[in-house]
Amino acid sequence: MIAALFYGAVVGLGSYALIRVWIRPRPGVATLLSRIDAGQRSMTSHTVTELEESRGSAIDSLVRRLGDRLEVVSVERGWRLGRVRQDLALMNRTTGAFLAAKIGYGLVFLLLAPLLWAALRIAGVNIAAAIPAAAAIGFGVFGFFLPDLALRSEADRRRSEFRRVVGIFLDLVAMNLAGGRGLPEALLTASTISEHWALARIRRSLANARLFGTTPWAALGELGADIGVDELRDMSSALALAADDGAKIRRSLSARAATLRRREMADVEGEAGEKSESMLVAQLVICLGFLVFLAYPAVSKLAGQ
Repeated sequence: MIAALFYGAVVGLGSYALIRVWIRPRPGVATLLSRIDAGQRSMTSHTVTELEESRGSAIDSLVRRLGDRLEVVSVERGWRLGRVRQDLALMNRTTGAFLAAKIGYGLVFLLLAPLLWAALRIAGVNIAAAIPAAAAIGFGVFGFFLPDLALRSEADRRRSEFRRVVGIFLDLVAMNLAGGRGLPEALLTASTISEHWALARIRRSLANARLFGTTPWAALGELGADIGVDELRDMSSALALAADDGAKIRRSLSARAATLRRREMADVEGEAGEKSESMLVAQLVICLGFLVFLAYPAVSKLAGQ
């Protein structure tokens, strides 16, 4: 009876969640504004050609359609997603593709426990049905949040790399300013020095600022807010101050670049210290295991006597 009530509650909760996802609520003014903003930010510059569609499999087409549908649902319901949206913007991934991956991994891990249970039943191992049911729920939850963990780790790595590039970019801008170029020209010239993905993102933001008629430092600040890089927003504030008040910016940019390098060096030293401590713990565990291996024959012999 308890198992039946539990399964019924799980099915009812899942049905309620599906109904809440697919039914459109009556939006307010704030929700409509967030939808418009999210719709503008979710646009991608890549168009799928007929050749790419023909090469893709049926599963890829299904995942792409599911991602498009979830993208529309997220925009309609005004889901902000907080830090996840910044990580997705940094990774150049859409919200729909991320939500589709969460659903796909959740379903795959959800079906893993019943498949293992069926294989064990065929092999002659009898296990109560409640165990694979609970395991399926646990696996499904783990699979649902697995893309979040992968996205967070990859985004942290790329964000740290972006910060290093920002330090180099500040030095390049300062060098161009010392060469007599103006601030907008120095920014654009510094962004074209390499084809690194971070500089490509900065160069794209500066090009979009020229097309939309905004200032380059405002575009850099918006990029820093989108991808969660505070150093880029600080740089935007400093450049805006130099443009508005005529402040001396070259020495300020060089000082900021030096500060970023010192911070990066401190982070690297901290990571090296953590790895050294972990290696020390591993060595102690190996030594303890070796001592147990040496002492086991003598202890077993004494215990036998």
